[in-house]
Amino acid sequence: MPLVRSIAFSWVVAFSASSAIGFAPAAQAQSALDAAHDLARMLDAPVDDLSGDSLLSALEDAAAAGQPMALWQLGLMYESGMGVEQNPGKAFQFFAQLASDNANAPPQSLDADIVAQSFLKVGEYYRRGVPDAGVAADEAEAHKLIYHAAVYFGDADAQYQLFLSEQENGYLINQSIRWLVLAARKGHPAAQARLGDILFSGAGVDPQPVEGLMWLGLGYRRALGTSDETWIRELNEGAMAQASSDQIAAAQRAAETLGPQFDGY
Repeated sequence: MPLVRSIAFSWVVAFSASSAIGFAPAAQAQSALDAAHDLARMLDAPVDDLSGDSLLSALEDAAAAGQPMALWQLGLMYESGMGVEQNPGKAFQFFAQLASDNANAPPQSLDADIVAQSFLKVGEYYRRGVPDAGVAADEAEAHKLIYHAAVYFGDADAQYQLFLSEQENGYLINQSIRWLVLAARKGHPAAQARLGDILFSGAGVDPQPVEGLMWLGLGYRRALGTSDETWIRELNEGAMAQASSDQIAAAQRAAETLGPQFDGY
């Protein structure tokens, strides 16, 4: 998970822990308090009133002024129901404003990660529609938004989603594999595993078993402890069972030499 989103998610968890109930263990309460102080300073809000309502109000004021992190935080909160009542319509609106206001932000800017992710999230909402916001499902609009995140911002999640979408729509592997390559080189574990499986098996491309094993191994290591771990492990173990000892040894050497280049995700 990219750093900005990791920090953002950590704050949402802390906010939820401090506001959902009136009791928490001392260590958790201190963590929430520190997070609240940090957010208050970031938003130039007073730090002497740290109730959930005051923090929500500070976020809403900052979002009304177009502050990207505040828009992102509110979108996450309403999407997940952390600290507020879950409301997909409001989540969509905050993510959509963040994307619209910052569509041309420099890809290397401080907020580029959350802007790119907001495009991805809005695209996903368009795929299924948002009745609460009066938004009908629109696959073409979804593709346009995710494509912008993938191409302009170079977002690995969006690039991986474009590969999956193109495969669902009947594209040939050799037409779509470019998205996997881009995402895999950024350290996206699912993209690394899919790319490795394709290269090892030669599904739609010339087989490259050593490189395929390398990508499968890298993807598996990066997926440990995530929701993708099981299916990536199965792909990796299946390939290892078919590979020769020389191929496995060569793939391991390649992973040791090249792997550190692909840890950016």
